[in-house]
Amino acid sequence: MSVTGADLLTLLVLSLPVAAIAWAVTHEELFREFHDHCVERSQTQKSLLARKFFYLFTCEYCFSHYVAAAVLAATGFRLVFADWRGWIIAWFALVWVANSYMGLFGRLRLDIKEERLEISVAEERQRRIKAQRVG
Repeated sequence: MSVTGADLLTLLVLSLPVAAIAWAVTHEELFREFHDHCVERSQTQKSLLARKFFYLFTCEYCFSHYVAAAVLAATGFRLVFADWRGWIIAWFALVWVANSYMGLFGRLRLDIKEERLEISVAEERQRRIKAQRVG
């Protein structure tokens, strides 16, 4: 079985919701209380299994594996092979592409924050200059 352009497009498209869900659950304010609860439980649970379970919800890389598995179960997408091997390849490919998207998104957010900070500093400098001229 060969990989077609449609397979690659499907991989790129299915990676988008994987990245969006993994990022939102592990980083966004909407899930802050849940995230903080999981961080605390991942550090205080006596059982290693329980600590690792809660840690999964704090790490976008770890969580993306589970989201990708759910997406594959929902869509039946396979890559390279039509059997279980195609599922494994598609699973790791989805995780890799989704994490690439999240890395790009994280970098973009950082760049935007830096630009906003630079603008704020420049605006404050302008306010001070105007205040000195007036006073």
